[in-house]
Amino acid sequence: MTRQKGCKVLATLTAETEADMIFKSQQGDRNAFGELVRHYYPRVINVVYRMCGDSALAEDAAQEAFLRAWLHISSFRRGEPLRNWLYRIAVNVALDILRHRYEEPGEDEMLQRIPEQSSGSEDTLIEKERLALFQQALSSLPEAARSALVLREYGELTYQEIANVLDIPIGTVMSRLSYGRDRLREVLKEQILQAESEYV
Repeated sequence: MTRQKGCKVLATLTAETEADMIFKSQQGDRNAFGELVRHYYPRVINVVYRMCGDSALAEDAAQEAFLRAWLHISSFRRGEPLRNWLYRIAVNVALDILRHRYEEPGEDEMLQRIPEQSSGSEDTLIEKERLALFQQALSSLPEAARSALVLREYGELTYQEIANVLDIPIGTVMSRLSYGRDRLREVLKEQILQAESEYV
């Protein structure tokens, strides 16, 4: 499967069109599946980037997720949300990659992976640092809490959809989200205090 970076994204995809593409994909139509990939790629890579905190790993994870989706498209039950099925695969791939990764990127490396927005203005540098610190804090969460939080905030899933994707009770989703948000606030507060102490 070729990389989809910079590919044309479908402006709209009606339920009827999506259902037709899924049916054709299950019949082995690679072009139909390619259209589904082009439509869902931006959403999937956003979720896996928030899981990995690394743009290169996120792209690899997204590619692997869509490859797995193609290999198992015949098992997808039409009528269910394709987005949620893709998220389930993508989150599992991202976690697999993270478990096999032995070196965590340093803060300098993470800052370099934030896309350049302008030629080094002070506001841009502050924004880069803020985004890097937030991603670092998010990456520090336990896998269970991070998965639920990313699917809620970046995947825009409901509590029930998260429960279905992660195969856990909705009460567990709520507790993981509550823990994740509380812990994220604590970590960010610690980072801010540490940054302030370094400038004193």
